[in-house]
Amino acid sequence: MKEIPEHCQTESLVRVRFCDTDMMGVVHHSNYIKYFELARIEYLRRRGLNYASWVKMGFHLPVISVDSSFKSPAYLDDLLRVEARLSILSRVKVGFSYRVRRMVDGKLVQIASGNTLLACVGDDHRPLRMSKEAEQIILSAEISPSSDSEDLLDASTNQRAINV
Repeated sequence: MKEIPEHCQTESLVRVRFCDTDMMGVVHHSNYIKYFELARIEYLRRRGLNYASWVKMGFHLPVISVDSSFKSPAYLDDLLRVEARLSILSRVKVGFSYRVRRMVDGKLVQIASGNTLLACVGDDHRPLRMSKEAEQIILSAEISPSSDSEDLLDASTNQRAINV
């Protein structure tokens, strides 16, 4: 496994929508997996790759393991900060850890965390060794500070909130 540099992280902002909430008025736990995926895809995008370009390189990255833990709820219209940090990199696996935070009483508080492990496979869904080029891209620093998708600007931080 490779040593992971400190710069191997990306923070994305996500606005909680009505369809993300359950009958108790809080974000349903299943949506955090979507938030993790959004942050992971944004991690690649900010290093010059969208998922389609990853596929053009001959790779797919299916999730083979996911876990999450919840500390406190998020609510409709909350602006969540989802951090994706590269945690594992081998020639056939990529792992990310996640922190989800929101403002509570003027302080940024962690409300959830999680991890995903992805396998590197080819079009035939069989394990495929990642190229050195792909490893270098994943380990690189961000080259683009924000998403090119439709997003919202958070005036308090000048960061973008992505609509999922």
